[in-house]
Amino acid sequence: MDRHNKYLRIWASVVRLRAFAGARQGCLALLLLTVVAGGSLPAQARPRDQVMAGAYRCGAIGPSRQWLDCYYGAAQPERAVLGLMPVTETQSQLAANPPAGIPLDQDVRDTVFREAARCGGNDRGWLDCYYAAAQPMRLVLGLAPVPQHAQASNSSLSKPDSTTDLPTGSWFLGARKGLKARLRAYTLDRDGRFSVTLANGEIWRQRDSDVRHPHWNKPAQSYVVTISRGVLGTTNLVVQGEPGLYKVGPG
Repeated sequence: MDRHNKYLRIWASVVRLRAFAGARQGCLALLLLTVVAGGSLPAQARPRDQVMAGAYRCGAIGPSRQWLDCYYGAAQPERAVLGLMPVTETQSQLAANPPAGIPLDQDVRDTVFREAARCGGNDRGWLDCYYAAAQPMRLVLGLAPVPQHAQASNSSLSKPDSTTDLPTGSWFLGARKGLKARLRAYTLDRDGRFSVTLANGEIWRQRDSDVRHPHWNKPAQSYVVTISRGVLGTTNLVVQGEPGLYKVGPG
């Protein structure tokens, strides 16, 4: 039996153990089963069991950012069941072949895995819980919080101040609707990235990770933009009449 199926069977057994021993003991049992099971435990792995087995395999990865992408990539079996967009190619590759390294932030990883092991309910609720469990690692990496944590801290994923509420949407899928506004001003830095001021005074800046550069040469008031929630907690800015989108953050 190959390594993949071995872990699926191991995790399916751990899921059943959790009902009797609790989440913490279930995670410890996973370590014991990895050593002694030999891949021969009888189990019918559900998609969420496959997800957790895949997340466990991510543990070999060194850098925490890669580990987080692998953790997200492991969610593909459950996403497929729900008919959601597939994970990114990078996440998929990491989940399929986690590169070995010296794991960083091991205590944070353990916390994420322990919280994910407590998730239950229907498929959509379980997947939301699985993503929310990664919040401790996102905090360590300086990434935007998932919605429930953002709400608890009285902040939004992508609003620069308390006057703007972008239309709600899924943290991992984004939203179809957004905030439409005319520009009051814009500037371009020496690298070609922009900073825009909306008519209501809010400022949004292009993310350093966005490699697209605008070619604007008209007065600011000539441009109308739509700002909306993007995938995985990002924020999109689309210019009316122009193809494509930009990734932005509050100024």
